[in-house]
Amino acid sequence: MPTLFLLPLLLLSAWLLPNMAPAAQAQETMDADVVIYGGTSAGVSAAVQTARMGKTVVLIEPSAHIGGLTTGGLGWTDSGNKAVIGGIAREFYQRVKKHYDQPTAWKYEKPEQYKLYRKDDDAMWTFEPHVAEKIMRAMLAELKVPVFYRERLDRTAGKGVVLQDRQLRAIRMESGKTFRGQVFIDATYEGDLMAAAGVSYTVGREANAKYRETLNGVQRTKNIHNHRFLVKVDPYVKPGDPTSGLLFGIDPPPYPEDGEGDHRVQAYCYRMCMSNVAANRVPFPKPADYDEAKYELLLRNFEAGDLRLPLKPDMMPNGKTDTNNNCAVSTDYIGRNHRYPDASYAEREQILKDHESYQKGLMWTLANHPRVPQKIRQQMSQWGLPKDEFTDNGGWPHQIYVREARRMVSDYVMTEHDCRRTRETSMSVGMGSYNMDSHNCMRYVTKEGFVQNEGDIQVSPGGPYRISYLSIVPKKGECRNLLVPVCVSSSHIAYGSIRMEPVFMILGQSAATAAVLAIDAKVDVQQVPYEKLQQRLLQDKQILTASGNSKATGIDPQQLAGIVVDDEQATRSGFEGYSSSVIPYVGMGYRHDGGQGTGKQAALFMPELPQTGKYEVRLAYTAHANRATNVPVIVTHAEGKTTLQVNQRLVPKIDKLFHSLGVFRFDKGKSGSVEVRNDGADGFVIIDAVQWLPVKD
Repeated sequence: MPTLFLLPLLLLSAWLLPNMAPAAQAQETMDADVVIYGGTSAGVSAAVQTARMGKTVVLIEPSAHIGGLTTGGLGWTDSGNKAVIGGIAREFYQRVKKHYDQPTAWKYEKPEQYKLYRKDDDAMWTFEPHVAEKIMRAMLAELKVPVFYRERLDRTAGKGVVLQDRQLRAIRMESGKTFRGQVFIDATYEGDLMAAAGVSYTVGREANAKYRETLNGVQRTKNIHNHRFLVKVDPYVKPGDPTSGLLFGIDPPPYPEDGEGDHRVQAYCYRMCMSNVAANRVPFPKPADYDEAKYELLLRNFEAGDLRLPLKPDMMPNGKTDTNNNCAVSTDYIGRNHRYPDASYAEREQILKDHESYQKGLMWTLANHPRVPQKIRQQMSQWGLPKDEFTDNGGWPHQIYVREARRMVSDYVMTEHDCRRTRETSMSVGMGSYNMDSHNCMRYVTKEGFVQNEGDIQVSPGGPYRISYLSIVPKKGECRNLLVPVCVSSSHIAYGSIRMEPVFMILGQSAATAAVLAIDAKVDVQQVPYEKLQQRLLQDKQILTASGNSKATGIDPQQLAGIVVDDEQATRSGFEGYSSSVIPYVGMGYRHDGGQGTGKQAALFMPELPQTGKYEVRLAYTAHANRATNVPVIVTHAEGKTTLQVNQRLVPKIDKLFHSLGVFRFDKGKSGSVEVRNDGADGFVIIDAVQWLPVKD
């Protein structure tokens, strides 16, 4: 077994002094069993697993920070069904919980004031960025994993990788450092090592026809309600005059048809951490290169009557947020990232600076510009950048949200069919469950002459699904000792579900396990015996199936009495959030309002009743402490409308699932309905199913 050539003291110093400039570090060649490039959450998980399995490992990170988006502002864990998060990923979130179990963790509020902290939970899924990085550094330090910071792969042709007989022998950094290994893992968001090794990959959106999908390619008609222009906004510099040119941020025609593939990549943003604590916030800075023209669409959208706050600030502990894109013009810098995946380092740095300037300018505009409605400016007055986060970067995140860059093309490509479980996914190495989620990719001019967004798709997969081992290894005949747990082999729309930080941690652990087994068996990564891999993953508490199979574990609505309308059949405005983490539920899961958009989200359940008569109407929901106590429910029946309020924090009395709304008379057919809204809701509003049971007169 090869050992590190460097003296242990040198390796330990590399770990203890992560922020030393490359020039100050020894120009050495070093060996490890497993070499991991990319200190994302996947890279950290892979390094921990490798060390626990007794192999030598080095973790190489181009920046000064580990953890990627998990430590870079994405503290609101997009996870879908948390029951299928196991192994090192769950261990991380359990450590988050242990941190917040300590009274000293609550500097600016009490734990009982934070509704997502629950004393009896085994894990916690929301957290401050610096807490996440502290935990990840501790996990690596416990195993004495050497981490090399500020080391970028030399992407000059022929210099960055040493390939022999379709195997990576070594990788070289721009600093001159060379790392040799038996197996390599590319855990970057960009897939730079994968590309340099000559592995097949793609960028952009495939046509629906390529993999017989329905949600891939260009998408105008399926664009979700929340992230569209809801009012008519003129796209031209001089309103009404096409000869004056298009406003900043709008693509010129011609435009591809719906379902066609293109080069476009879903938009990036920084997941800002904001603070509403006066003692811990500074005002949003105005960029030195501020250009009001970049925000003309935002301002015209307000003036046309869309008065929504164009942000999604999800609360973290201590008065902080994970702030995401929302509405028509927001933090997503649509259309400005398409070159990023294959760009040079210099071009990427320019793209990142452009994104940072745009987003800082957006925040300053929302807080200060006189054309922004006073109500919005007042809402923004409570927020600023936190003094105690990203302290080496002026309170600004060190990692942009690379929602998608390169995607490997292997012998097995994960598609919409895997996510929906309409085909059998073999050789599971982990599970996903989040929405098939693509952010907008383009702004265009409609046939009617107004601006509109394109590409934002959020469709539930209907429950947890398997991710194949074959999707994290290159094709047979390509690189024989490389694993790729982030830029996995996947279609654009399937990647929209896979690309969640807990899933990256899961796949990082599985990749490292396979790497060690490949070394021990002296085989290519494509030849690792799956039975042994599966056995070790299960031993290490990875979750590979949901309840022993790939199907969801909800109650089949067809097995219930009466007429049942599931949330999948409801007519919805909003309620885009999806989960299946709290049981029991009907069908594949349930939807929620995200605790946002009060008064703007509604779901209409309309049954096809076989006969006129009386029916008991039951509402299905999953109870939890973060639910609303005052959910408005409107029952439309033969004698009019009845408005009720439901406390969704209380466990329903009927099978812990159904709450009786009462008995009403309905006409035959589709004249009746139940509408669930979130007007004035004081917590999350859940929609799952509505049941109509015939009652004898």
